[in-house]
Amino acid sequence: MSVQKEMSTPPEPKTGVTPEKPDASLLKKAVHGHSAISKRGVLERLFTMSFRGFVYPQIWEDPEVDLDALKLDGNTRIMTIASGGCNVMNYLTESPERVQAIDLNPAHVALARLKIAAVKYLPNYESFFLFFGHADDKVNIINYNKYIAPNLDKFSKDYWEGHSLFRGKRINYFTKNLYQFGLLGRFISAVHVLAKIYGKDPREILKAKSMEEQLEIFNRTLGPIFDKPLVKRICNMPPALYGLGIPPAQFDELNEASGGDMAGLLKARLRRLACEFPIDENYFAWQAFGRGYDRENKKAIPRYLTKANYEILKKNADRVEVHHTSITGFLQSQPAKSLDCYVFLDAQDWMNASQLTTLWKEVLRTSRPGARIIFRTAGIHSPLSRALPQDILSRFHYDPDASVEAVKKDRSSIYGGFHVYTLNEASNVQSLETARKPQTP
Repeated sequence: MSVQKEMSTPPEPKTGVTPEKPDASLLKKAVHGHSAISKRGVLERLFTMSFRGFVYPQIWEDPEVDLDALKLDGNTRIMTIASGGCNVMNYLTESPERVQAIDLNPAHVALARLKIAAVKYLPNYESFFLFFGHADDKVNIINYNKYIAPNLDKFSKDYWEGHSLFRGKRINYFTKNLYQFGLLGRFISAVHVLAKIYGKDPREILKAKSMEEQLEIFNRTLGPIFDKPLVKRICNMPPALYGLGIPPAQFDELNEASGGDMAGLLKARLRRLACEFPIDENYFAWQAFGRGYDRENKKAIPRYLTKANYEILKKNADRVEVHHTSITGFLQSQPAKSLDCYVFLDAQDWMNASQLTTLWKEVLRTSRPGARIIFRTAGIHSPLSRALPQDILSRFHYDPDASVEAVKKDRSSIYGGFHVYTLNEASNVQSLETARKPQTP
């Protein structure tokens, strides 16, 4: 199945390409780099077993940092990894020309398409906020059956009306707090249980009235947990962090950045999440410590859930397509000079030098003048400086100092690096003959 589109003439709006079937091989190709009988190979396969289901009910990259770097306008064409679909919706609030969202995980494809269908077909803002802002009310099922299901593509409908082990239909997640489900949701719940074993309540920090009080509460409650011998041992076990979506290769990057003290690194990043931004505005902190959003004041919520952006989203919802494919596979199907912005999240932490080179050749081929590429890394440094051939790397402008400043602004506080590469204007006149032509559908 080809997902190629002639971008010079916008395609008919839709939220997916059919017929489709979940393709488990996509994830295996992305993660498996070692023999199944090696220690690393076993860890890679354990990760893919964990990651092939529902992982992220919410994306953990700050859209405000993204938008500062992407500089979207009405002519911008974006390719982004979908993940929990939040970034797709957040970008739509800036009214780009087109958003092409892709993901290896069929659950994330289904969630992104559900969000698009929900904003298009639910009757009003209140029902939309109830569905994704609360995500725990039986009315959501009534609204799903009446408004969303008749307009949802078969791929996504089959997923949400399918059954998960011991949980019934997946759509019922929206009656029981969606944000407690998925691999990440269960990981956060496990952290809450661990905190309570040590007599601490992560929710306490949500009551703080100032950033000084946030720091006091963190130092008294959550901070000391990471000094416990048991917690230190757990943090040094790669499978323990699969719930954060961290594969073995990315664990190695984190371990290197931490100097072997994973518990210390995680403690420092959790402190940044808890203490370096006003708690009443940081919806990432609310998810981590409260397993939900600020429903009462609606300040600590993503921009796509604000009332001010609701009508903008409805107007722009047809500008999105969501595809179940890999980054490189998608770009190989696209025409030359067809994209302005690329959002790779942290996917490049999973890739080796050969995979990165293949990917960035496609970036070069598909980029329009001045294209911008953003991504995050678990460690501090960009992997491209040592992975890409110089003839590719030299086509882009990169300012490592800007990365440091962007990380300071990122309210999710998970990542060590945020990187922006901008295609030099002169690069587009350099022989496209050397770049591979688009595949024939």
